[in-house]
Amino acid sequence: MPRLLLSLAALHAAAAFSAAAPASTAGASTFLSEIPLGPPDAILGIAEAFKSCDDPKKVNVCVGAYRDESGRPWVLPSVKEAERRMIDDGDANKEYAPIAGDAAYVNLALKFAYGADADMSRIAGVQSLSGTGACRVGGKFFANFLPEGTRIYIPTPTWGNHIAIFREAGLDVQRYRYYDRSTNGLDYDGMMEDLKNAPEGSVILLHACAHNPTGCDPSLEQWRGVSDLIREKSHHVFFDSAYQGFASGDAEKDASALRLFVDEGHNVALAQSFAKNFGLYGERTGTFSVVTSSPEERERIMSQLKLIIRPMYSSPPIHGSSIVRTVLSDDGLTSQYYDECATMADRIQSMRAMLVTKLGEAGSTHDWSHITSQIGMFAFTGMDSDMCDRLTDEYSIFLTKDGRVSLAGLNDGNIEYVAGAIHAVTDGKSITSDSS
Repeated sequence: MPRLLLSLAALHAAAAFSAAAPASTAGASTFLSEIPLGPPDAILGIAEAFKSCDDPKKVNVCVGAYRDESGRPWVLPSVKEAERRMIDDGDANKEYAPIAGDAAYVNLALKFAYGADADMSRIAGVQSLSGTGACRVGGKFFANFLPEGTRIYIPTPTWGNHIAIFREAGLDVQRYRYYDRSTNGLDYDGMMEDLKNAPEGSVILLHACAHNPTGCDPSLEQWRGVSDLIREKSHHVFFDSAYQGFASGDAEKDASALRLFVDEGHNVALAQSFAKNFGLYGERTGTFSVVTSSPEERERIMSQLKLIIRPMYSSPPIHGSSIVRTVLSDDGLTSQYYDECATMADRIQSMRAMLVTKLGEAGSTHDWSHITSQIGMFAFTGMDSDMCDRLTDEYSIFLTKDGRVSLAGLNDGNIEYVAGAIHAVTDGKSITSDSS
């Protein structure tokens, strides 16, 4: 009898628990039901709209990824050869990378950026999740070790993700003037005035080459002026390098600004990406580094970078870094890679010139020379958001609303159509303005 009573008691207890469960679930549902819908990513949302468009003439000049003359992604032959060698390597494995990443890869990547003769004993460098991850680690590093409330100044305009990255890292994000829409050129005087007025010891984000989205870079002499002013104000330099080699076709030339600042004594920080220049978009391959004053200082910085990375993502992926390491550690593959990178840059430059030519042939009387004076993947056309909306709505040409055109999306088969559409939406209207 006692056993029967115990069993009945157990059944009653189970039934009571079961009856109470919906209340707990309802509480959880209430929590979830109150979460608002987040806004779509501006660029990726445009890419999705392009995919769903059924217009046979549609053109995607939005996403910043290289396409060949046929409009297809291009895996560099040197990358394919590196992967073949990796597969054939009997010692290869899929073990975790160290927190700081593959040391051999990091060493080669930093020499690619800073130069073959760089003093590696003073550069604290870690592997990162491409340039985005490098910016995030760098932002956290500055937030941890600079005084609370330190500002980071980023150019207007800039890559849209910069703002969210550095806010999430805990920095006070501010802007400095960079591009003058009234001239479709660099606002050097405005830039210098804003950097001069920034509180001493601010972080200054600089695009190392092929500024995104404008493609408008300072001259080497202007870079010297920026360097002098930053030293005078005791600012901290943070370079974002996403296009080295891809910009001009010459990786050494594209590193000129970064190396100038190092030569002039700045303890620069660098976010480096191999997405564009190696075509490793999906491999998330990059580095974050800081030029220190001594080997001892380097060791302290390395220890802190590892402490940032460990709870953030623990350790980086190894496939993309192994590709870069394999290419840059072999003279033959390195030479082949440089040729392939130049091929990409040359095609972009040819599309840049052809777009201006086709605009003229379409009847445009605007001065489009700013497009040919820019560099890198994008043409910052000067079109406003209404013009961009018309291009999408009436011609199925998909682009960002700031007038940025990804030249990689153009080819011999669509460039005349795109030029004609741009002429149609800009004819009789200004492509310069006083807004920034």
